[in-house]
Amino acid sequence: MEKPDETMTTGVVATLLKFVCKCIIDVLSYGPMPGHIAFIMDGNRRYAKVRSMKEGTGHRMGFSALIASLLYCYEMGVKYITVYAFSIDNFKRDPSEVQYLMELMEEKISELLEKRDVINKVNCKINFWGNLDMLTEPVKLAAQKLMASTAGNTGLVFSVRMPYNLTSEIVNAVNELCAERRDIAHKEHLGSCNGHATNNGAHSDISVADLDRHMYSHGCPDPDIVIRTSGEARLSNFLLWQTTFSHLQNPDPLWPEFSLRHLAWAILQYQRVYPYVEQNKKLAKKQL
Repeated sequence: MEKPDETMTTGVVATLLKFVCKCIIDVLSYGPMPGHIAFIMDGNRRYAKVRSMKEGTGHRMGFSALIASLLYCYEMGVKYITVYAFSIDNFKRDPSEVQYLMELMEEKISELLEKRDVINKVNCKINFWGNLDMLTEPVKLAAQKLMASTAGNTGLVFSVRMPYNLTSEIVNAVNELCAERRDIAHKEHLGSCNGHATNNGAHSDISVADLDRHMYSHGCPDPDIVIRTSGEARLSNFLLWQTTFSHLQNPDPLWPEFSLRHLAWAILQYQRVYPYVEQNKKLAKKQL
């Protein structure tokens, strides 16, 4: 049991931290704020290994860092958060590790379903985007249940990419578009048989906009910032379609170490290059 003076000290520290956090957010708000931040959460395994921790501890601590970052982003007014939670390539890892990660996913998704404090606080809509059929059945069902239960929320939009890579996303978009075109062609064929005019193949060409309509994130703005922790400067097949004008950052901390100060610094870096990024966007639009 905590002593009264220890309880008071803890309360003072917590109040001070809240005040510092508010000050940081107030300072950042004077500059352009990102509407969408994407995270590649790299370094969970290394975090545990260098500290001789039990296998899996890094991923658990990484989940805590994720929830903290989610709440910080909400306080800053960031509307969209996307995370690279599990790559399709991760299935190449040791089967026991993959099984552990599946069990951890199910556990954490179930926690979010049962203890809705975070979801309710930010009125969060949660998406799971990727080839969900590759997940174990319990994880897939839990993810679908969480998506359904938050579908009507209008606050922060939190998108979890798993199992995901861009190659798979493009293949999925092409398949959906082909199915759409086949359906249109079938209806036009039936119409011509009934004496109605057809559009003579006006749907034969495929545009970038056509593919974009079938990407998982259609309707969601492209990320303003992409942050990959652990100092790695690779996107690893993550959102290559959506990050043409994103500010890419690779801070040194491993993901479980990522904190408010790292997030604040990332936003300051974005604000520094904001005019240049916006100028490039305008030039690209003129060239279209």
